[in-house]
Amino acid sequence: MAIRFDAVIVGGGPAGLSAAWVLAQAGVKVAVVERGDYAGAKNMFGGVIYHEPTEWVIPGFAAEAPLERKIGHHEYWFLDERSALKVAYEDAGWREAPNAWSVLRAKFDAWFAGKVEKAGARVITQTTVVDVLRHGRAIRGVVTSRPDGEIEAPVVLIAQGVNALLVQKAGLGRDWQADEVVLGVKEVIQLPKGVIEERFGLTENEGTAVEMMGGLATGGSMGSAFLYTNADSISIGTAVLLSDLRARRENPNHLLEKVKAHPSVAPLLKGGELREYSAHLIPEGGYRAMPRLYGDGVLVAGDSAAMVNAVTMEGTDLAMVSGKLAGQTILEALEKGDFSEKTLSRYRDRLEDSFVLRDLKQFSRVGTFFSRNEQYFDFYPRLANRVARQLFTVDLRPKAEHVRGLLDQIRGERSLWRVGLDLVRAWRALA
Repeated sequence: MAIRFDAVIVGGGPAGLSAAWVLAQAGVKVAVVERGDYAGAKNMFGGVIYHEPTEWVIPGFAAEAPLERKIGHHEYWFLDERSALKVAYEDAGWREAPNAWSVLRAKFDAWFAGKVEKAGARVITQTTVVDVLRHGRAIRGVVTSRPDGEIEAPVVLIAQGVNALLVQKAGLGRDWQADEVVLGVKEVIQLPKGVIEERFGLTENEGTAVEMMGGLATGGSMGSAFLYTNADSISIGTAVLLSDLRARRENPNHLLEKVKAHPSVAPLLKGGELREYSAHLIPEGGYRAMPRLYGDGVLVAGDSAAMVNAVTMEGTDLAMVSGKLAGQTILEALEKGDFSEKTLSRYRDRLEDSFVLRDLKQFSRVGTFFSRNEQYFDFYPRLANRVARQLFTVDLRPKAEHVRGLLDQIRGERSLWRVGLDLVRAWRALA
């Protein structure tokens, strides 16, 4: 016999838990179905969460959540084989009012799931949702992998991450294409807390977030590498467009090993012990790859809806905000007793009014543009390092000779006219 709930949420990640948090606090009988042993067990995350969106979803979270470090430094590194041009920003004000926190999702999601359960939701782990239940054309529940595992509910939120299988079965979207997802690989390297603070120049509990661009970080393909400081570990990884990996027959683990061996990175990891390895697909197709976000009795949120901003490296905050907006929409539907497509379309309206869809629309052309112009991930990071090298090198030659030598090197690979055109086209894609 099927179990009955007022709402069922597929996926115990940030989107699903945020929706469940809204519903459970309102006294709704809601179930979260998670295929991992616990919420967060199947997730891979660099990474940082941003304070304001998280506070909007979970007021007061910073006082009790398992946070690693408050991020006061953000850095972009442009790599070639032996050098790194580093652009950094730090804000003393973030010591008192943090902008972001490094977190480990296995800890954070498990903590959030505990709060959701205490609020009254039921979190069902080690259970895979294999299909949706239909009454006519409307979705009215899910079918799980458990014997007699049907769960009936008038509304279902699909928030199962990059896995798009249920979105397809609900008739809302298609499978991802290879040029719409990146393959991320990540290691967590354990180091003593004091060693991390000494190597990165940090005071106690402060952290650094580094995004690395350029040929060595991604093999010249679209993507990036990343490094985040946790309390007593460092998260380091690469994320590269799947279609490029396939075309170049590149192994992402080899890319990660090159990044770890880079002269600017290796001293930061020296003596560290590998504690964790993970690999995961990340949907970065953006606005143009999004499925339909609602139907009769169904909504889609988070990674399942391609809510990842590849330009600003944001995903978790978009997932949490979309989850809360989905939860608010489900509350309205429950109050009206109407789970039709028309009523649930309010979810799309809420997203349109938020930064989630505004940002994804803003950068909707970026993915396609950069995936077709690999010079931005190969030639220009190397060029940036050449310029810096010439700028900081002092020898017996006059400066004009340095400049002429640099221009000759650039002309040897790409005309100055093409360089100027590339800059204009990149600006238009981002603007």
